Amino acid sequence: MSRTVEEQTETSAPVQAAYSYCEAVTGRQARNFAYGIRLLPTEKRQAMSALYAFSRRVDDIGDGTLAPETKRDRLESTRALLERIRKDEVDEDDTDPVAVALADASRRFPIPLGGLDELIDGVLMDVRGETYETWDDLKVYCRCVAGAIGRLSLGVFGTQPGAYGVERASEYADTLGLALQLTNILRDVREDAGNGRTYLPADDLAKFGCGDGFAEETPAEGADFTGLVHFEVRRARALFAEGYRLLPMLDRRSGACVAAMAGIYRRLLDRIERDPEAVLRGRVSLPGREKAYVAVRGLSGLDTRHISRRTIRRRA
Repeated sequence: MSRTVEEQTETSAPVQAAYSYCEAVTGRQARNFAYGIRLLPTEKRQAMSALYAFSRRVDDIGDGTLAPETKRDRLESTRALLERIRKDEVDEDDTDPVAVALADASRRFPIPLGGLDELIDGVLMDVRGETYETWDDLKVYCRCVAGAIGRLSLGVFGTQPGAYGVERASEYADTLGLALQLTNILRDVREDAGNGRTYLPADDLAKFGCGDGFAEETPAEGADFTGLVHFEVRRARALFAEGYRLLPMLDRRSGACVAAMAGIYRRLLDRIERDPEAVLRGRVSLPGREKAYVAVRGLSGLDTRHISRRTIRRRA
């Protein structure tokens, strides 16, 4: 059974070194994510870094240049490592710092490690080159690679005792993950096309005449690329609106972390909506000062208070 943070003894030097490694990986490879988790207290920030580092390892296998059969073998080896962590078979002197950190985090917090199995399943879908006919099909993939991360994170954040609707917290965390992933998909359409991947549903592509893909910096002749992007932006906004209902269920600093990470992606969505073809010219991103503003806004609790007022109005 997982123990609470208060029941833990002081972190040993090997475990602290493992967490430091995971935090370095997070800071180097996940700047948007890092902006959010820096708002957390130490124990939660370290646990989130361990989750990220393990997830990054899985993603890197899927995104690498290895042959598909080698990728499958490595993903299954990673799943076997996850099983060792689940069985508490990873000691603090293990040579794998990510395993050491994640094992410690899973003892400190009730992290549903099965979510990492789902992530591996999602990356295996990439390895197989799966495409998606409908939004319902794509949601299965998004729930594996992003919704599961939302539920894993909730295991670290915890919820406020007595919070209204807390029984749906996991559902909202999952939905927020879908919103983030759909934003990622829109941002990366050109990069993914270069890697031979198309994630947007075939039904949507056909509806807007975009079935030829996104290999060029300008849309294909006759394609309503702007219409396609605006359609997907509206879908993502609806997911954000639903997922944001999680915020009042979290403590102040966990809520600030979620609001900051989600806020960065919502602003990316705004930029994509204003200039849809920008995603064909390169990766859309936010400057550091804007990310910092979003982090401060999250820490102020503005989004949480807004959602709380809206929830109260619905209950009235």
